[in-house]
Amino acid sequence: MRVGIGYDSHRFGPGGPMRLGGVDIPADVQCIGHSDGDAICHAVTDALLGAAALGDIGELFPDTDPANKGKDSMVMLAAAVALVRDAGMRPGNVDITVITQLPKISPQRAAIRSRLAETLGVSVDQVFVKGKTNEGMGWIGRGEGLAVMAVATLVLST
Repeated sequence: MRVGIGYDSHRFGPGGPMRLGGVDIPADVQCIGHSDGDAICHAVTDALLGAAALGDIGELFPDTDPANKGKDSMVMLAAAVALVRDAGMRPGNVDITVITQLPKISPQRAAIRSRLAETLGVSVDQVFVKGKTNEGMGWIGRGEGLAVMAVATLVLST
C-alpha cells in the first residue's frame, strides 16, 4: 500500500456556480484557476500522483499550456488514475477535507462522493468528503477562497 497527500487552494472570483469534486454548486462566487478551478479534483489528483511517485498535477497539466485553459478537472483526475493503473496500482480510498466558510459541503457530499468514486473506479464507501470552516480566521475565514487537503491510498494491483 502507498499513501499520498494532496493540497490545493483557490481564491474566489465573481460568478458561479462553483465546481467542486466535479459537481456544480450554486454560489455567487467561483474558484479562479487556469483550469475550471476544481480544488477537490486538484488535491485528489496530487494525492494519487504523489502516492505513486508519478509527479504532480502541474507537471502533467501546466498552467503555461493554453490547452489546459478552462480544462475539466475530472479529465485531469481520470488521466492520473490511468497513470496509476498503468504503474500497477489502483486507488484504495480517498479522504478529503474542504476548508471554507461557504459553500457548505454537507448538502453536496453525496453528489461529490458519487462523481469522484466513478472517476476513481471505486465504490462510494471508499471516498469521503467533509467541510470545515476556518472559524472566521485568515483569508479563508474572510471568504476570499478555499483550501482542500486530500489523502489517497493506492493498492498494488494483483
